[in-house]
Parts: sequence; structure tokens; C-alpha cells
Amino acid sequence: MSQTEPTRCGFCAIIGAPNAGKSTLVNALTGSKISIVSHKVQTTRARIRAIFMAGATQVVLVDTPGIFKPRRKLDTAMVEAAWGGAGEADAVVLLADARGGLSEEVQAIIKGLAGSGTRAMLALNKVDLVKREKLLDLAQSFNAAFPFTQTFMISALTGSGIEDLRAAMVKAMPTGPWLYPEDQTADVPLRFLAAEVTREKLYERLHEELPYASTVETEGWEERRDGSVKISQVIYVERDGQKAIVLGKGGQTVKLLGQLARAELEEMLERRVHLFLFVKVRENWAEDPERLRMMGLDG
Repeated sequence: MSQTEPTRCGFCAIIGAPNAGKSTLVNALTGSKISIVSHKVQTTRARIRAIFMAGATQVVLVDTPGIFKPRRKLDTAMVEAAWGGAGEADAVVLLADARGGLSEEVQAIIKGLAGSGTRAMLALNKVDLVKREKLLDLAQSFNAAFPFTQTFMISALTGSGIEDLRAAMVKAMPTGPWLYPEDQTADVPLRFLAAEVTREKLYERLHEELPYASTVETEGWEERRDGSVKISQVIYVERDGQKAIVLGKGGQTVKLLGQLARAELEEMLERRVHLFLFVKVRENWAEDPERLRMMGLDG
């Protein structure tokens, strides 16, 4: 980095329909696992800020929840968080699954962009899964629907096209001081990140049996003298039947979830972790303003 080069810093919001690959893209851009990645849609619930450096420029990525038609209070809070992230950003990227094309959900997002007068770049994701001859027509149809400033063909999973998109984000950042230390990759409390790790394992293991009526909260975080940490978490579900699914026969399922989450947390925190999981029923937690605030959403 040249001493005469001015520092630049800004926010880039990544918006899109559920399962477009936003969290995978954020993790690819930062080179770190910041956001929960799952085959289940709507896994990102709150706005998560991830950070990457490029020379004298610091880019703060806002990984927003997927934008969809809300049905309950949790859904409404998630959608409002997504649009809030876009409204506060210096640059906006609409990430779209190339396989889905101009779906109703994507058209609704484009309508929202147009209505707010927001300038945005387009990143067509998962292009490795679409025949090459179809991509040009797809890009043209998107740009006919909205005047995107730039269009990128990427695969967040393989990394294809990511560098060009990264360069465009960097170029869009305004001159100004960095907001975070040079080596920081996320602005997420460790308690929240630990809960997200467990929630991801929950979705991975029970994606067929368990609907979205589950969340994880870190209730205890105790630093121990030997350098290890004791973490106590509660998995909340809405019904007794769901609790039985999470516990599994003889508690085997929750035990496995704990083992998987603990292994990832130890790798992430680079120290020994003692993880204790509890499963509780809390009916209609997704409608509870207090629970939504604890998840980083406005209730």
C-alpha cells in the first residue's frame, strides 16, 4: 500500500431472493466463513457485516436476508432488514440465481430498486450450471428490466468471476477512513456467530424434518482459566414434536449437533470449546419482538 494513496471505505449491500447464494458470495469475497450457508432458503435472518481489504480500500459487505413475500412477523423483519441494508449502502449488488432467471421474486426486487431510485450492479450467480449460449439472453433480459450499472457472470461456489466483481465493489467505495482494523473480517458478536454455527448444523442435519420454526441463542459465554471457553446455547422450537426431533432417540441427535458445532467453533476460535446445548419449546417465538431484537432484527 502506497503511503500517498488515500484510504477509502464504504458499504456494499448484497441483495437477492432467498437461496441466490448471497452468503456463499460473502464468504468467498472475504476468504472467511462469516455467513451461515445452507440449502434451506431464508437462512440468513439479520444483516451481517463482513469486511475485506483491497490495497488502501476497505469494503464492508452487508449480507442481507433474502427478499421475499413476508407471511409472519419474523419474515417482515427480515425483509425490512434487507431493504435497510440496501438503503444505507454506497454500492448495491443484486445477486440472482441464473437458473431461475427473472422469477417473480426477482422482478419484485427490481421493482423495489426502481421505486427507490437505487443504482445497482447485477451478478448472475451459478452460471456454471447454465448452458453458455443461454447466458447472454439472460443478461439482456435482466438489463431490459432494469438499468444495471454493470453485469457480472459468477459462480460464488467455484470463485469464477469473483475477482471482477470484487474490483467493481472496490472502485465504488468513497474516500474516507477505515471503519475497522485491517485484519478484522466481520462485525458480528462472537455470541451471535457461535449461535449461527449451531443453527447451520441444525439445518444441515434436519433440513427435511424441521421447518423454519427453530432458532439458536447463546445464553452463556464463560472464559476459563485454562484458555478454553464454556458456551451454553438454547435451541428454540415451536412445538413438542419438533423438540423430540431435535433431541433424537436417547438424545443422540442433539449430541451429534453439539459435536459438529463444537468442532467448527474450536477451529474458528482456535481454542478448546465446551459446548452445552438445551432444547426448549417457545410457541410463536417468530412473532415475539424481543426474540427478533435478539436476532438483530427490528421487532
